[in-house]
Amino acid sequence: MTILVTGSAGHLGEALMRTFGAQGEAARGIDIKPSPFTDCVGSIADRAFIRQCMAGVRTVMHAATLHKPHIATHSYQDFLDTNLTGTLVLLEEAMSVGVEAFVLTSTTSAFGAALIPAEGGPAIWVTEDLTPIPRNIYGVSKIAAEGLCGLFARRHGLPVIVLKTSRFFPEVDDDTAMRGRYEPANTQANELLNRRADIADIVDAHLLAAAKAKSIGFGRFIISATTPFCRDDLETLRVDAPAVVHRLYPDCAALFAARGWRLFPAIDRVYVNRRAVTELGWRPKHDFHHVLDCLAKGCDFRSPLAGAVGSKGYHDRTFAEGPYPVA
Repeated sequence: MTILVTGSAGHLGEALMRTFGAQGEAARGIDIKPSPFTDCVGSIADRAFIRQCMAGVRTVMHAATLHKPHIATHSYQDFLDTNLTGTLVLLEEAMSVGVEAFVLTSTTSAFGAALIPAEGGPAIWVTEDLTPIPRNIYGVSKIAAEGLCGLFARRHGLPVIVLKTSRFFPEVDDDTAMRGRYEPANTQANELLNRRADIADIVDAHLLAAAKAKSIGFGRFIISATTPFCRDDLETLRVDAPAVVHRLYPDCAALFAARGWRLFPAIDRVYVNRRAVTELGWRPKHDFHHVLDCLAKGCDFRSPLAGAVGSKGYHDRTFAEGPYPVA
C-alpha cells in the first residue's frame, strides 16, 4: 500500500514523508517544487499528473495548499485552482483507484471572523461546531474544500477526515506588532495555551485519522495542543490572561522570568481538541505543561521533528517583513 502525500516540500508534507520513511512505509511525495522529499513534481490541479501519481495508492494525505501568506502574492483564482480544484481532482482520482482513507489538512484560520470576541465579551470557545465566517480567500477556499470532502464521503462513500490544524509553523509571527514585542520562542510557547500545536503531534493526528477514516466515514476535528483552560476562564482570559495561567501553573512566573519571557496580557480564543482526543484517540504531547517542564530542564520545548523540518518560508524570495510580503 502506498501513501500519497501532497505538498511534500512544505512543513507538514516533509514531516509526514520523514515519518513514513522512518517507519519503513511506502510513501510518494508530490509538490509543485522539487525537494528531497518530493518524488513527483507537478500541480494537484493537473488531472493527468494526479492520475499517474495515484497508481497503487490506498491512503491520501492532502497537505498541499496556498496559505494565508500567499494572499498578497496570488490571485483569488490561484487559491481556487489549488485549494478547491486541486482537492476535487484528488478526491475524484482517489475514488477511481479505491483509496481507503483521505485526510485533508485544513485550518482553524478558516473560522475567520467567528474567532473575534464581541467588544467586552469573553474569549471564544472554539469547537468544530462553531460556524465559520471566512475573512479572506484562503478561508473561503479551505471551507469549500472541506465541503467537497464531506460531499464525497456522504454521496460516494469515500472515507474522509478533515483536520483543522492550528498554528504549527516555526516562522516568526505574521503580526508585526507581535514580532516587535515577543521573541518567536516566547510567542510560540504562549500559543500552546490556546492556539498552537507541535508538528510532531500534528503528524500523529494524521496517522490516527488515516487509521480511523474507514470506521468514522467522515469527520472534522480541531487539532491543537490541549488547553488547560475551561469555559469558566473565558471572561478573565480576555482581561487578565496571566492571572489564569499563574493560578493553573504557579511555577510559570519564575520560569518565564528566568528566560526574560512574558505571557500575553489577554487571550481572545481557545481551541478545543476534545473531539479529536475522544474519537481519534489523539494524545498530543507538546502542551504548555511540557513547555514549563522543558524550561525547568533547560531544553527546547519543540520536538526533534520540528527542528529537523525547520523554517521554510512561503515564497521564493525574502521580503522586508521576513517571510511575509505585507504587514
